[in-house]
Amino acid sequence: MKRKTLTVLSVAAAALFLLSAAGPAPCDEAGQPRAAGTSIVAVVPVEGVIGIALEEHLRESVARAGEEGAALMILVMDTPGGLSSSMREIIQLIQGAPFPVAAWVSPQGARAASAGAFLVEASHIAVMAPGTNMGAAHPVVALGGDIPDADMKKKVVSDFAAQMRALAGLRGRDAAAAEKMVTESVSYTAGEAMEAKVIDLVAGDLDDILAWAQGRTFLVGDRALQFSLKGYRVVELGMDSRLRALQVISRPDMAYLLLVAGVFAIILEVLSPGGFVLGVTGGILVLFGAYGLRMIPFNWAGIVFLLAGVAVMVLDLLVGGIGILSVPGAGAIIVGGLILFRAPGGELLNMSYNFMIGAVAVLAAFFLFAAWAVWRSIRSRPVSGRDALVGSRVLAVSDLSPQGSVICHGEIWWAKVSGDGRLASGETGVVESVEGLTLVVRPLAEGEEAPSR
Repeated sequence: MKRKTLTVLSVAAAALFLLSAAGPAPCDEAGQPRAAGTSIVAVVPVEGVIGIALEEHLRESVARAGEEGAALMILVMDTPGGLSSSMREIIQLIQGAPFPVAAWVSPQGARAASAGAFLVEASHIAVMAPGTNMGAAHPVVALGGDIPDADMKKKVVSDFAAQMRALAGLRGRDAAAAEKMVTESVSYTAGEAMEAKVIDLVAGDLDDILAWAQGRTFLVGDRALQFSLKGYRVVELGMDSRLRALQVISRPDMAYLLLVAGVFAIILEVLSPGGFVLGVTGGILVLFGAYGLRMIPFNWAGIVFLLAGVAVMVLDLLVGGIGILSVPGAGAIIVGGLILFRAPGGELLNMSYNFMIGAVAVLAAFFLFAAWAVWRSIRSRPVSGRDALVGSRVLAVSDLSPQGSVICHGEIWWAKVSGDGRLASGETGVVESVEGLTLVVRPLAEGEEAPSR
């Protein structure tokens, strides 16, 4: 059973790493020889939750584009929002870039919600493709609800509204219309955003953006820079495998599941010691989960619920009440996940609670089955070694009065009769204990059936 458990966990861990690193390789043309007079246009995909991984990706992309002497960086955006701390860092990266930055909400059906709307307004060029939307930047907590404390809500909303006005005003856009995305949760379609003057143009392809920007002057840092292209080459700076893996484990649901799976694996190792794969795997998963939690705001009460739920499930196994305490234990683990994450700074985290609840339920069921099997094997009768001889049937090959020879499991052993008993040659007895290499046996009582083994 333990080998099967190790195999399952090893396969699951391998699948997790493969999935985390999955995805198309970045198309990085940087480093290719550049034709004379050809400008570099760096295209950076900005997809998924805005967090630590995406922040690091953009920091590296800005540095690489600067080394290549890029004339323009275009952020191709499709994001539901994310962490306000990462959003502010990315805004500073955009404002400190040595070249103009364009935010392009694309392709059709994409969005720049919550923190993504701030990045659009912070960019030198704000562009939306037809069929996209932007806005809904009112501060919420990670569960999607409003900030419960009225005073804190007023402060947070006021702070974010001021930042939105400042960004829009810096780029010459309508600050009042941009502020509504924060204060009134307004969301604009591409056409509505153009009418409200919160973006600069609606464009369906890259050429339209470059044609619009040609000859215009942008404030890059503290200097005015006129944008001019005679010819250009597009360089796509995609996220590498390391940051994609980091982005996966920094998702709230994934970080919590890694933590739960790691704790379960460590407990199974404790219940069935002797190996190291379960313990090492569990420790690694816990470290990954803790690393993911470090990147997002979390509530310690959720951790307490997690540990309490696991403790209750283990207690259920120890007291032999399978199922009685396990159900509330699994419930405590799920509740811990629901209240674990808090984000009182404008975050809209992409957290799938259906996925998390289902996965926790499956992990809990697997843990109960595996732990029950391990516990059952621990309490079962030994099938090898000296302890396995106790209770076995023996056949006397000589008179035991009190010592002699017997056959046990097809082997001849030296044996002695317990107490004042006597075992004649050809009679059957039962092993009571083992003293060194001597079996202590007793004759069968009258009417007692000999053991089958």
